[in-house]
Amino acid sequence: MSSAIALPPACPVKSPKKRARSQKGTVSALILRAVSGSAQRGGVSLAAMKKVLKAGGYDVVKNKARIIVAIRRLVNKKSLVRTKGSGASGSFKLNKKAPKSQQILTARRSFGFHLSPAESD
Repeated sequence: MSSAIALPPACPVKSPKKRARSQKGTVSALILRAVSGSAQRGGVSLAAMKKVLKAGGYDVVKNKARIIVAIRRLVNKKSLVRTKGSGASGSFKLNKKAPKSQQILTARRSFGFHLSPAESD
């Protein structure tokens, strides 16, 4: 007597699904576009920025944490300047001075170049 064990057929291996990138861009790019489109001298408030993003088709209610993180990151990178308020709340405008790249500054320091106080900021 031969006992043959019947094995179930092998399941096809599924490749992981790739997410489709948004055609509109990242949250940071959308925020920079909203701020640059404003003609207000004092900058754009967080509430007004959310209204512009919502009008552009971005789900503000679902992604409010991403908006806050993106604003804080842009302020830390010095792409945005906070004119009023603190944290992610308040008003923001574009930085007139282009921020210096941190990579250039760290490369200079690693090679032993001494920076004057005016260059380090």
